[in-house]
Amino acid sequence: MTRLLPLLLALLALPAAAEEIGCVTTAWKLLGANHRVCIYAFDDPDIPGVTCHVSQARTGGIKGSLGLAEDPSQFSLACRQVGPIVLPAKLADKDTVFSDSTSLIFKETKVSRLIDRKRNVLVYLAISRRVIDGAPTNAISSVPVQPWQTTTK
Repeated sequence: MTRLLPLLLALLALPAAAEEIGCVTTAWKLLGANHRVCIYAFDDPDIPGVTCHVSQARTGGIKGSLGLAEDPSQFSLACRQVGPIVLPAKLADKDTVFSDSTSLIFKETKVSRLIDRKRNVLVYLAISRRVIDGAPTNAISSVPVQPWQTTTK
């Protein structure tokens, strides 16, 4: 049992899993899947009330259909407050909140959360990362931590 505890804690610390919202075809392919841009949603695993949407280019064709293609480093990021935000007492100044593989083994899109404590803002940064060499492609989104207001009719 004591050996399982570290494994369970490691699994809880994994970045959020994304839910596919939908995809739009960008180029038709005769064989295999079409090239497309897909939109995914994920909730910040440490901060309830924040949801991010990331769009990513997905390579089609035969290699894309077999999961062997490398997706381009093209993405966009938008994060918003969708409910009350309560910051945990101990929250790291920088943490990975989402990671998605964009090639068979060596490339990923990674979203990190940074905290601008002076302005009380959560800043989300998406980058393309390779094991050996990264890319300058990035996207940023900010979420001011504000009281959640509900309206009644």
